[in-house]
Amino acid sequence: MNIEILYFKGCPHHKPAVERIRKMLQQEGLPEARIVEIEVPDEEAARKLQFLGSPSIRVNGLDIEPAARTMRQFGLMCRTYGEGCCHSGLPSEELIRNSVRKSQTATAPRPEI
Repeated sequence: MNIEILYFKGCPHHKPAVERIRKMLQQEGLPEARIVEIEVPDEEAARKLQFLGSPSIRVNGLDIEPAARTMRQFGLMCRTYGEGCCHSGLPSEELIRNSVRKSQTATAPRPEI
């Protein structure tokens, strides 16, 4: 499993997001998952990386927020995640966990019939 955390320098939610991911991976028994932190330095890189704001988290190449996968508003900006009626600059542990679990079932080998 490959987890990418895209961020811009100075983002206040970057390190807390990394900590939340590491904690959740420990809880799920997946401490071997690969975490890659990718700094997005400028607008050109933001477009090339399809950066939706900081922090953006992808599990095996897919954004953890399914609704964001079709968005095309790339740039150096803060990102927010919906949590019920509110928004937060940090994705919920549940959102991260759901993405990790779906990634595991999508890549799990199918039994021979």
